[in-house]
Amino acid sequence: MQEQLKIALIQSGLVWENPEQNRINFSKEIDNIDDVVDIIVLPEMFATGFTMNASKVAETMNGKTVIWMHEQAVKTKAVITGSLVIKENSKYYNRLLFVEPSGYISTYDKRHTFTLVGEDKIYTAGSKKVIITYKGWKIRPLICYDLRFPVWTRNVADYDVLLYVANWPKPRISAWDTLLKARAIENMSYCIGVNRVGLDGMNSEYSGHSAVYDVLGNCITSFKPNKGHTETVTLEKSHIHAYRNKLKFLEDRDSFTIE
Repeated sequence: MQEQLKIALIQSGLVWENPEQNRINFSKEIDNIDDVVDIIVLPEMFATGFTMNASKVAETMNGKTVIWMHEQAVKTKAVITGSLVIKENSKYYNRLLFVEPSGYISTYDKRHTFTLVGEDKIYTAGSKKVIITYKGWKIRPLICYDLRFPVWTRNVADYDVLLYVANWPKPRISAWDTLLKARAIENMSYCIGVNRVGLDGMNSEYSGHSAVYDVLGNCITSFKPNKGHTETVTLEKSHIHAYRNKLKFLEDRDSFTIE
């Protein structure tokens, strides 16, 4: 088990529906990471922006972007994670990939598709909760709109890290800030949120506000809004254990199940 986990968060603009250019841009951002890190986090739909034109941009699990993610993982010796549009069995998914240097890939399909813009009509919602164990850390991956649904996120598996990738728009960014902090506090886990910046092809604006919160809800990053930036943060297992053992809030959880 690894006591520390070092994570690089890339807050970036995205080129609308242009996977090749986005891969080029993220390759440069990844090359500029000076630290040796364990995980590199990209935003939601990092290859295209948050598009409903799934038939135009969808890739397969053997597609160019997945291959690129593995190449970057091998080069950096770090996990590369983010979501992209995947076509599988004639269905489209907003799928987070967690690509390890070994080539092993864990996936999570977005559970809560964003009905306000019709994501539910284009993309098939996932149904499985996913816990990824990496270097002794238990990580719960989630995507954007999932942040609004605390029951889906509820920490009944004693995970260490909540990981959200997003295209969360500027008009509702205060909700993003508040809910990331709340998810960390109520689940007594680190909570990571990586959001994009800039305008997309539908003229929606994104202001970033990427952040990492510790188990007490303290922000331990310093991202500037509206600016592309990469920041590295170190998570500590001792921080989680110390406060869970001292406060024991998770032991007082209500017991219930959801269908």
